[in-house]
Amino acid sequence: MTVTAQIDSTRPVATLINIFTVDPERQDELVALLARATEETMKHQPGFIRANFHASKDGLRVINYAQWESEEHYRAMLANPEARVHMDQAAKIATDVQPRLFQVRSTHGTDTPTGS
Repeated sequence: MTVTAQIDSTRPVATLINIFTVDPERQDELVALLARATEETMKHQPGFIRANFHASKDGLRVINYAQWESEEHYRAMLANPEARVHMDQAAKIATDVQPRLFQVRSTHGTDTPTGS
């Protein structure tokens, strides 16, 4: 069964877009680590909604697009020692990590009403 991740601009969530730069031969390793960390730890943190991982075709980037109920929930996760272990492991695989919080302002697609 496939579950589609909906991006909802009407909900005031904290959206994390984390850009990892990685050596191409380690891209799969990083994606696997992030997926395992999400299943084992992140999705059990208060306020977690979803995470999606995108691997660039050139092998140089991995994007983590994640949503949290609020910025406070996201910051609480950052302070959690169990979550920190995974983030530290990812930082050792990547050559650069650039996490930023965003607010979804607009979404468009064939399954969304115009202007959503």
